[in-house]
Amino acid sequence: MGQQHHGQCRHGQGGGHEHGHGHERGHGHGHGRHDHSDLDWAEVADYLEAQAELFAPLNRRAAAWVATWQPEPGLVVDVGSGPGIVSCQLADTFPGARVVALDGSGPLLERARARAERQGLADRFGTLEAELPDGLGDLEYPADLMWASRSLHHLGDQRAALAAFAERLAPDGVLALVEGGLPSRFLPRDIGIGRPGLQSRLDAAEDRWFSEMRAAQPGSVPEVEDWPGLLTAVGLRDATSRTFLLDLPAPVPEAARAYAVSQFQRGRGMLADFLDASDLATVDRLLDPDDKAGLHHRTDLFVLAAHTVHVARR
Repeated sequence: MGQQHHGQCRHGQGGGHEHGHGHERGHGHGHGRHDHSDLDWAEVADYLEAQAELFAPLNRRAAAWVATWQPEPGLVVDVGSGPGIVSCQLADTFPGARVVALDGSGPLLERARARAERQGLADRFGTLEAELPDGLGDLEYPADLMWASRSLHHLGDQRAALAAFAERLAPDGVLALVEGGLPSRFLPRDIGIGRPGLQSRLDAAEDRWFSEMRAAQPGSVPEVEDWPGLLTAVGLRDATSRTFLLDLPAPVPEAARAYAVSQFQRGRGMLADFLDASDLATVDRLLDPDDKAGLHHRTDLFVLAAHTVHVARR
């Protein structure tokens, strides 16, 4: 509800795969090894596209910063691309590059191809349907830039997966890893209904949910979330981080309101077991389109998100 994990883990993600699916802990993306058979991919894709389009200003600034590290890559790979919104942004940022959107979902990659076609990028845009991390071996060439937004935390052994990412970089290639940041904020501390501090309790519930999600991944290995330290541990150099904000103050545009509603809806489904009855009742009021204190009508609704990008070089 606040943190969006990118990736589609029967969690909801993300935001993101998007770049993200559903909750993106700390936008969205990545598919680990999950059973996708129960998903309505059109619904997932609509959600991910709306999320990524809202976060486009943040991702553009992040990509511009990464470009100071790798100004003219020949091959850019978006690892866990989802429906390709950020992949296409990367193609804009790096007009001389070939861009490959890599994801475990064929339906989402179809969306990515269609978007690239609409934006006139098809001649230098490709897709690769593959599960992480093994599918990186299917890349024809090493990547000059690899962008991995919230896909890593859906893989059981994150260190081993990072090592696989690093292995597929060209000499002097750059890995940009989007993980962490801060829980997103949508409402003030006291919203006039329920107990004050709802968002902090939602964050605590999401932390518990996230720990259980991590532990349930196949081959899950506990790992200290020191991302620059992990990038260094797998043999990359010059690791550093920078955080980018999405700041949409009240009154928000309708797209931001719709995003907030979708985040609370997903959170309501994911976190019900972690919240007490009074907080669930408050969330239900917030989601009620007819309740004047709900998200559909509130004038104090805002979107404030902070995503951290960690970069390192081979």
